[in-house]
This record gives sequence, C-alpha cells and structure tokens, in this order.
Amino acid sequence: MCSTIRRAHAVHPITAIHAEWSIWSRDLEDEIVPTCRELGIGIVSYSPIGRGFLASGPKLAESLTEGDLRMGHPRFQNAEHNKTVFERVNEMATRKGCTPAQLALAWVHHQGTDVVPIPGTTKLENLNQNIEALSVKLTPAEMAELESFASGDAVMGGRYAYMQSTWINSDTPLSS
Repeated sequence: MCSTIRRAHAVHPITAIHAEWSIWSRDLEDEIVPTCRELGIGIVSYSPIGRGFLASGPKLAESLTEGDLRMGHPRFQNAEHNKTVFERVNEMATRKGCTPAQLALAWVHHQGTDVVPIPGTTKLENLNQNIEALSVKLTPAEMAELESFASGDAVMGGRYAYMQSTWINSDTPLSS
C-alpha cells in the first residue's frame, strides 16, 4: 500500500487518506502512518470508536438489529471475548471523568495534528459528547495504557469477515 501512496502522490499530491484507526484497529501504524507523515499527507480516521463497540461494549453487539452490517464483523461476533477491551476502556474513562467513547476519540485525537477522526453518529447527544472528547487530555503513560488494552490477543476477530477487502492486500501493481 505504501508504494501505491507514493506513486499516487508523485502524480498528484495527496491531501489525506481515509482509513480505519482506533484503539483496536492499529494495523496502519507500522507503514501507512509513517509514509503519510513523510509525504505530508493527513489521515482521516473512520470508526475511531470501533464501530461503536468502544462506547457500549457487548451490550451494543447484543442489540444489533437485522440488517446491521456489524453483525457479520468478526469482532462483534466475538463480543464476549472482546468485552475485556471495552471494560478496561470504561474503567479508565471513569477515572478520567469521561465516557468510553470520548476516551477512544481522545486517543485518536492525540495521535497528532495530522489526524482527524470522523465518528459516525445519528444522535445529537452523541455528537455533543464527541465534541467534548476534545477536552480529554491524555499523558504518554495513559496513551500507552490504552494501547495495551487491545494489544496481543486481547482483540479476537478481524475488522471484516474477509480481511483481504481492506488496504492490507490492496497495493496496486507497478505500471509497465
């Protein structure tokens, strides 16, 4: 993927990429983020609250209705295992005096000024809470603590049923 970004940027400067980035979706950090930063490309982070899971945990997974695409996502199908991640985020949010969603958003905000999270919301109340996440300050130790919650095998299941549909396997071939 990084070679695709570099080739595209050489043809026409890229302003931003759009990628999933959250406490539990961090696979772009090794290559994509450094490449974007090297080239001056911003990052628009979608699903910064883990498609809602980091706000409500397994309660959300249990309440999904027919037709909700998250029902087919492996992380939601493994909600019982993944509830530990939510519980740890929730405990830290309580200590910080904010909601778990605000804490998850604050973590993304603290990734740098070149990162803009775009949480999806359908309720005005959630929008207002998302805005309040800007006031949540995190120390480097708290950032590391949050990152530890979803490290190793803490998160069960890929982001999608078929991970090949993500950027991981989407590098374009070199032109001849």
